[in-house]
This record gives sequence, C-alpha cells and structure tokens, in this order.
Amino acid sequence: MLNYKQELAKKISEITNIDTSELISYIEIPPNPSLGDYSFPCFRLAKEMKKAPPVIANEIKEQMLDEDWIEKIDVVGGYLNIFTNKKILVENVLGEVISKQEDYGKSDVGNGKTVVIDYSAPNIAKPFHIGHLRSTVIGGALYKMYQFLGYKVIGINHLGDWGMGICRTMAGYRMWKDEYDFTENPINSVLAIYVRYNKIEKEDPDFKKYAVEELKKLEAGDEETVALWKWIIKISLEDYQKIYDLIGCKFDSYNGEAFYNDKMDRVVKELEEKHLLVESEGAKVVMMDENIPPCIILTSAGTTIYATRDLAALLYRIDTYDFDKCLYLVASEQSLHFKQVFEVLSKMGYKKYADRCEHIPFGLVLDEDGEKMGSRKGNAVTLSEIFNEAIEKSLKIIEEKNPDLEEKEEVAKMVGVGAIIFNDLANNRIKDEIFDWNQVLNFAGETGPYMQYTYVRTQSILRNAGYVPENADYSKLLDSEAIDVVKQLANFTDTVKSGVEKNEPSILSRYLIDLAQSFSRFYNEHHILCDDKDTQDARLALTEAVGIVIKSGLELLGIRCPVKM
Repeated sequence: MLNYKQELAKKISEITNIDTSELISYIEIPPNPSLGDYSFPCFRLAKEMKKAPPVIANEIKEQMLDEDWIEKIDVVGGYLNIFTNKKILVENVLGEVISKQEDYGKSDVGNGKTVVIDYSAPNIAKPFHIGHLRSTVIGGALYKMYQFLGYKVIGINHLGDWGMGICRTMAGYRMWKDEYDFTENPINSVLAIYVRYNKIEKEDPDFKKYAVEELKKLEAGDEETVALWKWIIKISLEDYQKIYDLIGCKFDSYNGEAFYNDKMDRVVKELEEKHLLVESEGAKVVMMDENIPPCIILTSAGTTIYATRDLAALLYRIDTYDFDKCLYLVASEQSLHFKQVFEVLSKMGYKKYADRCEHIPFGLVLDEDGEKMGSRKGNAVTLSEIFNEAIEKSLKIIEEKNPDLEEKEEVAKMVGVGAIIFNDLANNRIKDEIFDWNQVLNFAGETGPYMQYTYVRTQSILRNAGYVPENADYSKLLDSEAIDVVKQLANFTDTVKSGVEKNEPSILSRYLIDLAQSFSRFYNEHHILCDDKDTQDARLALTEAVGIVIKSGLELLGIRCPVKM
C-alpha cells in the first residue's frame, strides 16, 4: 500500500535536500478534512533554506503537482495542505486490507530488535489480586503490539516468590495445615493462613521468629522446606494460569526473585571493584546524582534488597537477551526505585543498556466513588472474582437480549473478559482507572462490548449478503462517510507504531473507537445491501475491511471477538 506520509516526506526531501526521517515527523493530519488530508508546516525549514515559509510552501507545491496520488495542494500561509486522490486512496487501502486479511498492518520495523517486557509479577501464595490487573493487561497488549511490528519479544513474569511474605505462609502452614482444606481451591486456604499469621504477628511481634526460621531453612536448602516452598509456588501458578489463559497473556520466562539469589554477589562485587559502594549509617549504598537519594545495595544487617535483586536481573537479561529495550510495567509509586536502579546500572559501566531501560508507570484502579479498589466486604478483590462477575453479568444481558444465541456461555466469556480489558486500556495508562460496572458492560458507549458489537455487525452484514465480493468498483465509495472510514483504516499501522513508541496501548484503543464510530456513521447514512450490485459490492468490501481491522486491533489488546452476540 502507498504510504502517503512516507511518499510525501520523500518527495519534499528530494526538493529540499532535508532528510526524510526528519520531514515525516513534521507531517500533520488536519482536524478538519476541508483543510486537506495532510498538512506540512514549512516554518521549520525557513532557517535552513533561508526563505520565508510561504515561499518554501509555493516552491514545493509547484514541484509536487504531477504526483497522481495528489488531487490538489493549497498553500495557506506557511502550510502546505495536501488533498489526496480519493479513488487511488480507496483502491490502495481496501485492496491491501482485503488481500492481506489478518496480516494487514504488520510491519518489519522491529526486525532484528529484542524487547524485554517485565509485567504482571504477582506475589506467590496469594490469589491474583486486582492490583496486578493493570500491569498484566497493559504488558500483555504491548507484548502483542511489539510482535505485530516485527520485534522479538521476551515476556518476563518476575514472580514475588521469595522473602518473609512466603515464609510467613510456610510457618503458618506447618502450624495449622490440618485446619484447612487444600483439595478444592488451595490458594484460598494458603491466603487464609497468611492473613491469620499476620494478624497474630501484629499482636505478638515475637511471632515473627517462626517465619525467620523458615527463611533460614529455605536459604540453607533444607529439603522439606524447599519442597513446601515449591508446592506453594505450584498451586499459585496454577491459579494464575487460569487468568492468563482467560485473557490470552503469554510469558517466555517465569524467573522470579528466587532465581537471582545466587546472582546478587556479582552486583556487589562489581560495585566494590568500581569503587561505587560507600558506607552510610551501616548500610552499603551507591550515591546518586543531585535530587535522587542514595540507592541502598546492602542493609546495615548485610542483607540485599529489591534494588540489588533488580540489578542482578538486569545483568542477567543483558547477558541472555542483549536487549534493545527493557520495559518494566510497574505502578507509578515505584518511579524513584527504577530511577535509582537504572542510574546505578549506568554507573557500573552499562550506560548503553541503562539508556534502553524504561519504567512504564500506570495509575490505580478506583471504584465509582474514587476509592482504591482493594477490598470487598473486608476481603481482597481477586481477578477471578472480577472476571467471573463480568462473565455472569454478560450472560445475563445475553439471556435478556438474545436467549437463543448459540454458545452463549462462550460469548459471555468473550464479552465479560473483553469488557474488563478494554475498560483498562481505553484511557491513558497513567490515569487512575474508574471501575464502574454500568460503564464497563455498556453496549452503546466507548466500551469493549461496543467494539465487539461493531465487529459482529460487520459479520452479520456479510452473512446477510450471502457472499464476500472478490472484486469491487471502489469509485462507488467516494462519499465523505466512506472516505472517512478508509482514512481510518489507512492509519492502522501508524497507530500501532505510535502506541509502541509511547508504550501506550490506549492509542490503539482510541483508534478502534474512532474507526467503529466512523463505520457507524457510514452504516447509518448508506444502505450497504442495496439494488445496485456494484455499489453493494463496494460497500461490502468496506464492511469486510472494517471487520478485519477491528478484529486485529482488539486481538492486539488481548480481546477476542464473537461472530454473533
């Protein structure tokens, strides 16, 4: 397909001798179609070309009018407003979408590059909590989006599988295991033990010694203790995998905190050899630059902390993956921690890799009253609860609206799960997410069900037509509503690229909403199934293309599309 931005930048580059990659970043899409399909501001060229912007604009215009894909060019002040040839636009875009199907929009821009994405990372011995929802779905979407653009992606689930938390559970298990049932849902019983232990420890701080003993035995490799630890990890992962399967999340490594126990000595040794460790109040720290507090590597008790472990993980990832990017999907509260870790890595002599690391922060999940979602009737809110409730609510809506729907339980699962994911990804990740059931499952608003319904509508139209046209006369699609849809389709690849450049899946979510709304306007203004066969074929081709792109886009976000609902 003709890449209009690329072609425009290339042509202006030939005229001005300015690099194409620089020029392409200047190209804008006007907010009003009456101002053109693309706009190029010449102000930035004035200094280099030593001419006034309107003069530059007119000179470029005169040398571009022979391009067949350009219908006309207006010069407004220092702006070039370019109007594309609509017939060529429609032929190019729809021809490519329909020929490539689910491969439309894919790119090789990431070929030969490796991206490591550290996301989800729940704490072992606890059910999957709603607090891990955002990291999981944002990371899952980025994983698929990077792959779509040709990158080699390594998804890492850095499990919280070490430390006093799990040792409290282990100590409690030894004391009270006969009081609990571990056959039906063992992770809930393990959590109950953890909560019970913590409550007693708060009342009697000396109770902590039993967890400390467990940690000592675990570190010493005591066979029975290690076996118990591995069992707790096993039942935890079995519980988490149900969620990962439900939302289509994939990981290439489950190396958690414990994996780096024997790799932290290297960090300390390198820091000592490079004279970066200094003593501060009994602890060993690395001094930071101005406005950043020192990074503790060893506590006053001589023990390592999260920063030590994260540095060990980074050195391992450098050696193993030689990454071009390493992304950490962790809540915004940890921003300082990652600033310190990346700065220490740089000071250690790994600046090239430190510059490739990025903390991808996100906001909190809040209820409709603006309160942090962390409990329900005094209990932790698990993702299983949230997803099960969404599926149940979706099934109830289906029962009311379409009780004869085939495989309605499976459709309810797609709709319920999709609603939760889209609700999370519909807005900028740094914003707090408001979780309101009335909004999440709305079939009319800017929601997951609305997006799925738009896809279902395209499939229903094609079924009612009884065929998918092999060829179409695209000159029948030159009305403003059709052109608006085609322009949206043409922007799919650039949208995914923009989402990846900014590590912001909401860019793709908002694009899909715009595409769905654009198609809805076309649908409302034009009868797709009509008496004129040529017109019908063209409109069916447009409908097929919209369905292809909506389905592909939703799948990149981790959302499946039913064919009927």
